Amino acid sequence: MSFLPVEEQLAIIKRGAIEIVPEQELVEKLKKSRKENKPLRVKLGVDPTRPDLHLGHSVILRKMRQFQDLGHEVILIIGGFTAMIGDPTGQNKTRPPLTLEEVNENAKTYIDQAKKILDEDKLTLTNNNDWLGPMDFMDVIRLSSKLTVARMIERDDFSKRFENNEPISLHEFLYPLAQGQDSVYLKSDIELGGTDQKFNLLVGRQLQKDDNQDPQVCLMMPLLVGTDGSAKMSKSYDNYIGIDEAPNDMYGKALSIPDDLIYTYFELVTDIALDDLPKVEEKAQKDPRNAKHDLAYTLVRMYHGEEAAKGAKDHFEQTIINKQVPDDAPVFEYQAGEELRLLNIIGDTNFSPSNGETKRMMKQGGISLDDEKITDMNFHLTLKSGEEVVLKVGKRKYGILKGK
Repeated sequence: MSFLPVEEQLAIIKRGAIEIVPEQELVEKLKKSRKENKPLRVKLGVDPTRPDLHLGHSVILRKMRQFQDLGHEVILIIGGFTAMIGDPTGQNKTRPPLTLEEVNENAKTYIDQAKKILDEDKLTLTNNNDWLGPMDFMDVIRLSSKLTVARMIERDDFSKRFENNEPISLHEFLYPLAQGQDSVYLKSDIELGGTDQKFNLLVGRQLQKDDNQDPQVCLMMPLLVGTDGSAKMSKSYDNYIGIDEAPNDMYGKALSIPDDLIYTYFELVTDIALDDLPKVEEKAQKDPRNAKHDLAYTLVRMYHGEEAAKGAKDHFEQTIINKQVPDDAPVFEYQAGEELRLLNIIGDTNFSPSNGETKRMMKQGGISLDDEKITDMNFHLTLKSGEEVVLKVGKRKYGILKGK
């Protein structure tokens, strides 16, 4: 395999990156790789604490894909062992550890979704339980001697908890050591992570030095801001776009992001060519409305294909712009003359994940019947034989209620 010139590789690698530590060592590694025609070993460790992925997760996975496309060896580590410790990064309290069964179940779904971004044929999958699990207590003591308590307390999350007299469990100190041991075991050249992972990545670099290895370069990517424009993308904040999201929902959610995030999303979570980014930036500034539609279309195309992207665009124009009920809206039949509670009907449609979410949408005016907003939690309706009523839940979900 022949590698691109170092300057060209570096331009792709630096796309969207916040920090590379140290960058000059990356340049030297790329030069050596090209000279010896030998791929670099690029590592990413993930603890599958949740089974579903969103665009925030895709930022780092897309960077991995870029390394794959450049011809380097990409290693995805499933944290079968570290997930049972619980990563303290960014936490203001001890993260509850997962059971092995929970880790394995989440990992299966995580990998299936990650393969939508990564090239499966060029991916090395491994699990750190394979080498961390067999370590005995003396091994752990030796590993613990590599880092001082003072160094640990330098961590922003630990220092804040210490100052606030919030508990820090000893096992949390072991997490960055365990992650760093992954780098030693795999002899990684580069480790990827979010900006919140910098401390953990640097520990790996230190442990490699102690093991007389050529230390890894640490590449940090930004944390993607969610659709609300303020907090990082998270299911907890309900500001996420899932990579398994239905095409119409993905399209609609992408249109809801603030204008100042359009370029950032194009740069971090799409496959738009590097040379086209300046044009994208210009359009985002001059014509944000259509640039946002370009973004929505691109995202749906990437995860669902061209036809689905066209369908999602048509659906938006039909239901939002022209305010028409989509032709494929499902029909839900109910016995004529029977008094029906709207909350139960919406439960039947699966348009809402829970009654609690339905009530929240009702309060916010997100539920309507024949374009009339319904805010009464106890609203009931009775359908006549053959009568049809259009139910709208949220911005994009339509159903037809019919009496029989």
